[in-house]
Amino acid sequence: MDLSIAGRTAVITGGDSGIGLATARLLASEGVNIVLTDKTQEKLDQVAEAIKAHLSHNARVLAITADLTRNDQVLQLADRVKVELGGADILINCAGARGAAGDFLSLSDDDWLGTIDIDLMGAVRVCRAFIPQMQARGWGRVVLVSSENAFQPYEEESPYNACKAAIINLAKCLSRAYSRDGLLINCVSPAYVETPMTNTMMEELAQERNTSVEEVVDWFLKNKRPHIAVHRRGQPDEVAAVIAFLSSELASYVNGSNYRVDGGSVESAFG
Repeated sequence: MDLSIAGRTAVITGGDSGIGLATARLLASEGVNIVLTDKTQEKLDQVAEAIKAHLSHNARVLAITADLTRNDQVLQLADRVKVELGGADILINCAGARGAAGDFLSLSDDDWLGTIDIDLMGAVRVCRAFIPQMQARGWGRVVLVSSENAFQPYEEESPYNACKAAIINLAKCLSRAYSRDGLLINCVSPAYVETPMTNTMMEELAQERNTSVEEVVDWFLKNKRPHIAVHRRGQPDEVAAVIAFLSSELASYVNGSNYRVDGGSVESAFG
């Protein structure tokens, strides 16, 4: 499918694995210049090399480290994108972490603030850095990755739940503020996708239960995510397809929306 965005430039945070990597491959095949960012240069370089096999229309790929909890590094990232590629047209914020988890009363201020710093403020920082570049170009797409937890919170993940709900509110706020400048800003909310974050969760749970990861995944689906109607984990490519659509010209009348890619995990029809 032609998304009509060949020649555009996309900055993808959390781009070295999972949903970010799957999105990078898909957009590269559409002729989009790809800027991958995460915290480890060696891994980014390996991923960037692999992405080159998917590039079309003479697109380029850059791998630039940035810690989204550091505003100075986010600003340096934006400056380099401006110098090397003329600025960003598309921003996709996939970076995030489960953060502190456990009983609400056991979580300290530092637990909360650490989760907020990456899961909410990371999105704030990259939007603040790249929206001006899109304003200058008169065209832009921003896709913020939220989660099913925003609608259907799980009791042991209260900081993560709150941050992901805030992300959806942030996207709606920004969509109202900057649509006049040619920017469309939306959210995607996945559920239980096979990513490094959920893999780590499953490995830890397997150790706790003294069983295999495969058995834990089956148990988790039945007992913790019983509303996933398709009865399996999601795949990064399935989320990337929706992100790519929202990044394209095909989504020219979609603004301030949230797309759930959750296999039916959110029980309510109106969540």
